[in-house]
Amino acid sequence: MDTEMNALIIAAVSVGFFHTLFGPDHYLPFIMIAWARKWSVLKTSVITFLCGIGHIGSSVVLGMAGVALGLAVNKLEVFESARGNVAAWLLIAFGLVYFVWGLRRAYRNKSHEHSHVHLPGVEHAHNHDHCDDHVHIHDEEKSANITPWVLFAIFVFGPCEPLIPILMYPAAKHSLSGLLVVTFVFGAVTIGTMLAVVLLSFAGVNFVPMTRLQHYSHAIAGGTILLCGLAIQFLGL
Repeated sequence: MDTEMNALIIAAVSVGFFHTLFGPDHYLPFIMIAWARKWSVLKTSVITFLCGIGHIGSSVVLGMAGVALGLAVNKLEVFESARGNVAAWLLIAFGLVYFVWGLRRAYRNKSHEHSHVHLPGVEHAHNHDHCDDHVHIHDEEKSANITPWVLFAIFVFGPCEPLIPILMYPAAKHSLSGLLVVTFVFGAVTIGTMLAVVLLSFAGVNFVPMTRLQHYSHAIAGGTILLCGLAIQFLGL
């Protein structure tokens, strides 16, 4: 393996790691949703991994097509930029909808007091909430089933901006095997970093006692994702 390929592999490792670490959209949605929905470590890992595959795969397919068709890299960069805008707005929309749903759920499930009069002068009161109501259970199940698919769709739209121009095109000039190796290394490092940050942060969040906030966990998760999307779109994170 020559010096050029070694440099590309080192670049794939460093770019994959720092691109993921400095992009909160790569891990923050999983941390917050896993905390709000009390996902297990296994479920959190599987969903993060699959979304990472979708995230990397969409850019790899586009890059491979560009290499095969001999398209100029600037044309693909324009398309990737457009995809990035779509992904950012999808993240903003998802965060906003989830935030509103979380507030509505917290309000509906808020404990309140009922008073009952049985006999003259005999009255009692008891606290009551709607957490166990049948319709609420179904609402929760539908939302739980849809959420991973929404995250996957957002990550498929989200491009890996540095992958095609910085790694795939230079590697393709070297050899097909070089292109495959560099792409694999970048993907493995990116997904590995996503999993590491998500699982370490998730463990930290669960370790900190936040019982008082748990009632508003979905609203907090939605609000955090909304702010993350806004930061990606308007601050260029």
